[in-house]
Amino acid sequence: MKVNMEKIEGNVVALEIEIEQDRMEEAVEKAYRKVVKKVTIPGFRKGKAPRSLVERHVGKDYLNEEALDFVVPEAYFEAVKESGIEPIDKPKVDIIQMEDGKPLVIKATVEVKPEVELGQYIGLEVEKQEAEVTDEDVNAELEKLRNRHAQLVSVEEGTAAVKDTVIIDFEGFIDDVAFPGGAGTDYSLELGSGTFIPGFEEQLTGSAIGENREVKVTFPENYHSAELAGREAVFKVTVKGIKRKELADLDDEFAKDVSEYETLEELKNDIMNRLKEAEKDQARNRLKDALVDKVVEGSKVDTPEIMIQEKIDFMLQSLTRRLSMQGLNIEDYLKSTGTDLEEVKKEYHPAAEKAVKTDLILEAIAAKENIEPTEDDIDAKVAEMAAHYNSEPATFKQWLESGGNLEPLKKSIAIDKTVEFLEEKAVIQ
Repeated sequence: MKVNMEKIEGNVVALEIEIEQDRMEEAVEKAYRKVVKKVTIPGFRKGKAPRSLVERHVGKDYLNEEALDFVVPEAYFEAVKESGIEPIDKPKVDIIQMEDGKPLVIKATVEVKPEVELGQYIGLEVEKQEAEVTDEDVNAELEKLRNRHAQLVSVEEGTAAVKDTVIIDFEGFIDDVAFPGGAGTDYSLELGSGTFIPGFEEQLTGSAIGENREVKVTFPENYHSAELAGREAVFKVTVKGIKRKELADLDDEFAKDVSEYETLEELKNDIMNRLKEAEKDQARNRLKDALVDKVVEGSKVDTPEIMIQEKIDFMLQSLTRRLSMQGLNIEDYLKSTGTDLEEVKKEYHPAAEKAVKTDLILEAIAAKENIEPTEDDIDAKVAEMAAHYNSEPATFKQWLESGGNLEPLKKSIAIDKTVEFLEEKAVIQ
């Protein structure tokens, strides 16, 4: 097999592939064995008719077309490997020559990964990122703990305030007509949570048990229900109960109740240490981000739109997975945000373009510096992912391989190692 590569324009190349006669003949024979099982020819059992009769029955061109399905994909992938290109799209294949007694010649035109013009990436100067944790940070975490373990206590007297939970019956009206989905009974609503549309919760602040209130609101223009979007409504609300968070005192008993520690001081020290570790990781990530941004800024590469769209699809898949963990789907998300899929894709485009450009540049550095993941790197990452999914590493690795996800994982590890390489070679001030 002979392969000639020609650059067309931009990131498009053409592979002219010459396939030997013998190989084409083998493909025609395979096509015959496939077709003979499907055709009925008088005087022969199905699958037993000779090739010459099958060829006359279905036509020589038909048999050749079937043969192309066998030989072209195989020859194309061999040509890709031989030429060393990295296609990013499906090829457009044209038949240049297909005649008896002559080799088959095809031309595959395909878009490939663009070439990267690397700028400086060794010895880049970046500012050291400080990892600071204050007593205020620790106190904020303690408040979160207090709120997480707070008891909701019924309030018999007084009025509802922000952060109180009111138990309400409500029914909504537009032009004095009740609308579907606008009513609820014994609904628990935390005031100030932003659960209901703007203006609703604010108008219940100061309400008392047994009080009836009319709450006047306007649905947002981007409300998920087109029938309600932008419409004024009146909700008739009855406050049936008020509950208030009762926070525990910050003392040793609290520490015992919410942690493994005997004293509040021990709990504070533990929170401080955990915050410091987290902040160190975040500071290092900020430094890495600044370093990568400098490398990207100093390098040049054309970012193919098809790769951007693939990244957007990946981002949408990630969003869908996160939503499913919350018991939601993409349709619920689009309704609640008052948008559609095309708008979301448009919003994702800048971030996707930056991510693709960054990956291309880091991959180019990895190739130039021969940075590749070792088997230990791969096994460690697989074990980490398997633990997240409560799976055995060997089983999880097989699942990755069967789904074609092991190679992308290797590329991801290589990129991570490349960033670490840049960090090692950087001048941190």
